[in-house]
This record gives sequence, structure tokens and C-alpha cells, in this order.
Amino acid sequence: MRAWGGRGWVPDAALAGGIALLLVLGTFTGPARAVPHGPVEYALLLAGTLPLAVRRRFPAVVALFTALCMLVYSARAGTGPPAAFPVLVAVYTAVLAGRRAAAVAAGAIVLGGDLVIGLSSGAGGFSQDSTGLLVGWFVAAGVMGVVAGHRRDDVRRAEERAAEAERTREETARRRADEERLRIARELHDSLTHSISVIKVQAGVAVHLARKRGEEVPVPLLAIQEASGEAMRELRATLEVLRDDEPPGSGLDRLAELVERSRATGLLATVVVDGERRILSADVDRTAYRIVQEALTNAARHAGPAVASVRITYGAEELTVQVDDDGRAVPGAEPVPGVGLSGMRERVTALGGRLRAGPRSEGGFRVLAELPVNGRA
Repeated sequence: MRAWGGRGWVPDAALAGGIALLLVLGTFTGPARAVPHGPVEYALLLAGTLPLAVRRRFPAVVALFTALCMLVYSARAGTGPPAAFPVLVAVYTAVLAGRRAAAVAAGAIVLGGDLVIGLSSGAGGFSQDSTGLLVGWFVAAGVMGVVAGHRRDDVRRAEERAAEAERTREETARRRADEERLRIARELHDSLTHSISVIKVQAGVAVHLARKRGEEVPVPLLAIQEASGEAMRELRATLEVLRDDEPPGSGLDRLAELVERSRATGLLATVVVDGERRILSADVDRTAYRIVQEALTNAARHAGPAVASVRITYGAEELTVQVDDDGRAVPGAEPVPGVGLSGMRERVTALGGRLRAGPRSEGGFRVLAELPVNGRA
């Protein structure tokens, strides 16, 4: 049965009102014109037609109530077969809703009642000559209800099969994506992990030997040692994400370490935090960290001798991440879209945020990201 709610009652109410109006007009222009109609007859007519407005919500009750009202109305007014129209609609609806017993009972009330009235008075409300016609009408209404019900069930089953096929395709795509993630994780582990481990070990050995000989350890060598260790941690986190494991924290709580590593590469950086710190969703926290990381990396590569400032602002609805440097970027020049900027934009867009990146009017480069504090998938 179709859901009854919202505006679903409007067509049924229009149908009920239309049938009531036609029957009322028939009392002035049709065969019932010669039969006097009083308040009781009009009340019975309206009582037998207007409930059709809720026929889909209460199919059995409406069918039985309409049959009783229209039988009494026809017996009093002698209007003939048109008085059966509301009952036919109610019977069709009851059969469609699966209330076949109520539909049969409604038809039996009308036909049986008319037959009894006809036998007792010699002139039934629907007239004995039209009994066969009424029987055919009720059978047709019941058959139409059955056919419509089968068609509705066929459509529902087709929709369910389509939904199931879609779920199967999604599961297949998800399984293939999982397999591809695992393959990429294996490749990264087998290729990069060994190389980065070698760099880290060699840098550590070089630092150890320099200190053992009492020599000053070169700053670039310390930066290599620190960067290789960070690369190993990042690679492990990436592998755990690809394997769908819970990755270790890599959010704003590690911002101080990130700035220290930037200083080790020669980029002077400061951090300012505005607003009251709060617990962020994992996606927002990780994205904010990645933005600062990528912005500082780009500044170290392209800005030349420069000073960078990082400002984190906790707002009521948004987290603002701003990274400025006073490097060699020319005001008004369009930034070259590289992998780093594209990656930042994709991360921010995925969370429903906004990212602006480009040269500052006073010189240098600015990356400004506004992220919703709760994020979205």
C-alpha cells in the first residue's frame, strides 16, 4: 500500500470530493431528480463518499462504512447504480491493500442488502434489473485491485533486485579497492622501507663517528638523521592506513616537533595558537597537520632564506590554519599547481573546507585553510 503522509492524501481527497460533487449534482439533474432529498439523504451521501479521502490509510474500515452508508442512501433515495460508485472505489482500494475479506464483505453488503430490499418491497434501491450489472462492476473492481497489486509487487521486486545488484557492484568495487590498497602497501614496504632505513642508519653512524672523534656534527647531517626518522614514522602510518588499521596520531599535537625539524633545515619558523584548544575529529586534526607540514616543506624548498609563521586559530565553527613566509614569491604571480598544493586542496575539499594559497601582497607566500571543526566524510 502506498505510504499515506505528507501530500499523499491530496489526490484521494480530490477523488472523494469529486465523487461527492457528482452524486450531489445528480440529485438535481440525473435519475434521482424526481426523488425528494432531505438532510438525511445528503448526510448519508456525504458520509458514504468523503471517507474515500482516507481510503489508503484505512482501506477495510472505509470499504465497510461506505458500503453501509450507500446502501441505506440508495434504499431511501432509490438513485440506482451510480450510488455504488464510491463502494467500487473502496473495494478496489481494499483489494489492492490486501484486505480482500473486507472487500468481499462490502460487496456482499451492497448486493445482498439490495436483494433483500428488492424482495421485500418489490423495488430495490439499486433495482433488481441492474443486479447483474452491479455484480460485474464489483468483480471488475476486485480484478483491477488484484492486477494492480501484482504489478506493484513486480515493480517492488524489480527495485529490490536492482538495489541488490548495486550493492553487489559496490561490494565488488570495495573488495578490489582493498586488494589494491594491500598491494600498494606491500610495494611501499618492500621498496621504500629498506631504502629509508639505510639512510637513517648511515646518518646515525656518521653522527656517532663525528661525536666520537670530538668533531662538531654538521647541521645538514643532523637534519638528514631527523628527516629519515620522521620519514620512517610517516611511512609506517601510511602503511597502516592502506592496511585499514588505526594509524598513530599525526595531528597538531606534533606541531612543535614539525617546527623544530624545519629549523634544522634552515627555515626559521614560529607558531602562534589563538582561541581555546579543543579536541578535533581525527580527519581535521590530521589534515591541519599535513597542511602545515606541506607549507613548511614548500617554504624550505622554494622561499630561499626566509622566516615562516604558523598561526592556528580555534573558532566556534572552523579551525583556521595559516602559514606565511617572507620568501621570494612575487606579489600577483600565479602559484604553480604542484602535487603538494593539489594534495592540500583535495584534503581540505574532502572535509568541506576552503583553501587559498598564493603570493602575499607584501611579498612571500601564504597558505590559508579553513576547516569545519567536526569535518565531514
